[in-house]
Amino acid sequence: MSTSYYTAYNTRSEKPNPLLWVSRLFVGLLFIFSGLIKANDPMGFGFKLQEYFHVFHINFLNDYSTSVAVIICASEIILGALLLLGIAGKKVAWGLLLLIIFFTFLTFYSAFFEVVTACGCFGDAIPLTPWQSFIKDLVLLAFILYIFVYRAQLKSIIKNSFSGNLITFLIIVASFGIGIYTVYFLPFIDFLPYKVGNNIPKLMEIPEDAPQDEYEHIYSLKHKTTGENKKVTDKVYMDEKIWEDENWEIIGEPKSRLIKKGYQVAISDLNISDAEGNNVTQEIITNPYYNFVVVSTDVTKLSPTDFLALDNLNETIRDLSKDYNIRATLLTSSSSNDASYLNDQLNLVLEIFYADAVPLKSMVRSNPGILLLQNGVVINKWSKQSFPNKENLEKTYFQGQ
Repeated sequence: MSTSYYTAYNTRSEKPNPLLWVSRLFVGLLFIFSGLIKANDPMGFGFKLQEYFHVFHINFLNDYSTSVAVIICASEIILGALLLLGIAGKKVAWGLLLLIIFFTFLTFYSAFFEVVTACGCFGDAIPLTPWQSFIKDLVLLAFILYIFVYRAQLKSIIKNSFSGNLITFLIIVASFGIGIYTVYFLPFIDFLPYKVGNNIPKLMEIPEDAPQDEYEHIYSLKHKTTGENKKVTDKVYMDEKIWEDENWEIIGEPKSRLIKKGYQVAISDLNISDAEGNNVTQEIITNPYYNFVVVSTDVTKLSPTDFLALDNLNETIRDLSKDYNIRATLLTSSSSNDASYLNDQLNLVLEIFYADAVPLKSMVRSNPGILLLQNGVVINKWSKQSFPNKENLEKTYFQGQ
């Protein structure tokens, strides 16, 4: 009797489980997609992590935010890939469960307490509100719980153990490699408004026929005779002609609520000023000549390697300026004292201007990073590691001038 029971149980457990396969495909592919999207721009994801660090008062992790981002992105890709392959099924199930519980807590906390306006789940490629992210995580949690319950049925589709170990190793190397590469050499796909080919001045304009934000006004009313209180929108107030009824009086000031967003300017926060506070934004971004814009959000955070990279690109631009009509600027959100100290140390050929840190972080994911502009168009951009030498720049951009 006992033997027959276990034989029947094992037979049932080895039968195909379609829902488990659906769960594996859905969760695995979504984790890989989410990890790849963020690994494309780990520095940007790191900026989002800094918002969470601030909320939970762990700002000491800010300097490690990009490294933490690379680890999280790689973990998502690794877990998703191994789930699809069925390798180390029980460990992967535990990893998925712990990770989704962590993500669900963060998105719920962000949504409920309104502390972080966008979770960064899919980077800048697919912006989600905190509530949208929380709902997405709840759906994932349901699928992952099913996977966890049936984790014993997660069998590897690769029967050879050596091949399985080799593939696992390659997945781990590739997952970390993607994030590390993009940290050093910029994202593969740029989803930010300062990507190559974009016209910055046009992205700062509002078209004449652009739709405006739409608001509704809510009135608090009180009936003079009965004392009844109610709230109505301005549309109801006018359509039902409540304003003609002298028995109703408005209590306090009406409250406004946004019901439909209008046209959103892609670049709304770029204001460049000189040391005296004069706005020079248009002067910089509409320069008809080649204009090197070096971005260093915080010059006090430059490591010795960053310092050397800035010195090298400064000398390259200095050499180019001897032969060609170019302009070169340094944009920073640092104080004028810190910028002046940097200038004294490197004898910068770059003119120093100032802007808020938020748009500077969106310009180029490198500190320092370099943009080449002409007539407001982003011709190219480089990280500190990928900035070309003088000969390559001449051959690509300046021959025939």
